[in-house]
Amino acid sequence: MIPRAIAPQLLALAAMYPVVTITGPRQSGKTTLAKMTFPDHRYVSLENFDVRQMAENDPGGFLKSNPPPVIFDEIQRVPSLLSYIQTLVDESKTPGQYILTGSHQPLLGQEVTQSLAGRTGILHLLPFSIAELKAAGIVYERDQYMYQGFMPRLYDTALDAKNLYRDYFATYVEKDARLLMNIKDLGHFETFVKLLAGRVGQLLNMASLAGQVGVSSTTLAQWLAVLEASFIVFQLPGYYENFGKRLVKSRKLYFTEVGLVTWLLAINSPEQVTRDPLFGGLFENMVVIEALKSRLNAGEPPELYFLRDSQGLEVDLVFRKSHDALIPIEIKGGMTWHKEFSNNLLKVGKLSAKFQPGYVIYAGTLTPEIGGVKFLNFADTGKIFA
Repeated sequence: MIPRAIAPQLLALAAMYPVVTITGPRQSGKTTLAKMTFPDHRYVSLENFDVRQMAENDPGGFLKSNPPPVIFDEIQRVPSLLSYIQTLVDESKTPGQYILTGSHQPLLGQEVTQSLAGRTGILHLLPFSIAELKAAGIVYERDQYMYQGFMPRLYDTALDAKNLYRDYFATYVEKDARLLMNIKDLGHFETFVKLLAGRVGQLLNMASLAGQVGVSSTTLAQWLAVLEASFIVFQLPGYYENFGKRLVKSRKLYFTEVGLVTWLLAINSPEQVTRDPLFGGLFENMVVIEALKSRLNAGEPPELYFLRDSQGLEVDLVFRKSHDALIPIEIKGGMTWHKEFSNNLLKVGKLSAKFQPGYVIYAGTLTPEIGGVKFLNFADTGKIFA
């Protein structure tokens, strides 16, 4: 089993709260994390039909027969349990009694907010990071990472990436999408997701997408919101502050699993990745999500943005380290070092004293420093956000 970087945060929250809730996309390793971290807790899966029926028919009796400490897996399957758990933890405030996991964040988030406010710590778990794999002695080349992706099952079994993402997408569309959205034509939804894959790292034009999909932009906005809440996609907001420049306030789109993107784009081997017209967007997607994983694994809010002004000055990623410290980051997929990669970082530093020199993240191994700007190999992305 590959240790997860988020485990210390999980233990810390379990020492403070009677309930800890772990959310994230399907198959990101939530169950394994809970079991590894709390081996002495009873484990109960609410995916099991018989178990779920007992919980639904008699919540009080079910909880009595499964006393804490206990892990309830896929808690969103029986959200009515949450109000009963609330009553129990109010009577006994012992920390770490209940560990809950859930995939359908839109439903789970609403129920947790209503029933367990102030009683639960919440963590978001994404698939493996490069740092986690590296710590376990698993190191790949750039294109292999982007093709294979980071889903834990790929590293626990001999399952082929193409088969995993095909089944993963089918499961999400047929089960989660039907449950979360009233979609009359799943074909339109599938088309929408595949079109999104072709726009990673870009600002979205919903009107243009609506014309291609054949549904209204309002409907697409609703679908996009659910995709984001389900941890399928991540929208990176534009950084806005009055620097005397007109800054773009829109959001750029990424998928939380780059391997899913390559599958949606019908890329069938690592060798095809670098030849794909969207290679730059795929590499940027991988790096941005590495930054996101680093923040979430530390139990911190993302504080990640991009910056673009009306004059064409753009920085791929901005990390707000503190109120008065902004770290600008350029992302380049090439393996060859070029001094010019740092040009925008040197320019953006003139906008405000808040901007630190920043980093260029690329696929090369040379790590020089130009005017304070540091060059870093993509495998070390997480070190910036620790």
